[in-house]
Amino acid sequence: MGVSPKMAGLVLAGGRSSRFGAEKAVQVLRGRTLLEIALATLGEVAGPLAVSASAGSEAEGLAISLGNPVVTDDPVHPRGPLAGIAAGLAWARGAGADFMITLPCDTPLVDAAVLRALGTAGLAETADGPQSLIAVWPVGALAGLLADLDAGMHPAVHVALQRCGVRPVLFEDRAAFANVNTPEDLAKLSG
Repeated sequence: MGVSPKMAGLVLAGGRSSRFGAEKAVQVLRGRTLLEIALATLGEVAGPLAVSASAGSEAEGLAISLGNPVVTDDPVHPRGPLAGIAAGLAWARGAGADFMITLPCDTPLVDAAVLRALGTAGLAETADGPQSLIAVWPVGALAGLLADLDAGMHPAVHVALQRCGVRPVLFEDRAAFANVNTPEDLAKLSG
């Protein structure tokens, strides 16, 4: 039996939360913040863990208080999730990981079984389409991502994943990927 690859985990908590009206990562669902839920889920399948958050944000402060390193986007890169993922991949490479699994803080119903099913080269997909921010990235994808970002490009996340050999893993249960975009979405999950 071979040595299992080292899997780092990155919670994506750096979005603008414009539809929510407040930082989603610090919102509470059933007694825990969305950030804490995502970290606990990732912690079942990966280690070490880090959080992608904006400098000076509440998410950054919470992550630090929980003892997790925070990675921030390079300000010269185009805004978008790939900037946070690139920062995470650089961190994961420095931590000696072979792969990095990403999980947005605003998908609190995704569980460890979903993440395990992605293996070392999967991205979640449902009948609604790719759930591209729930994926396993080879750390070697960093060079290609940086080339795009340094050139001012931000391709679609699923395109970037396909380029580095990551393939869709189909999940039947679309509800498990419910996204908290508004306070109403959070209230529905609380009920």
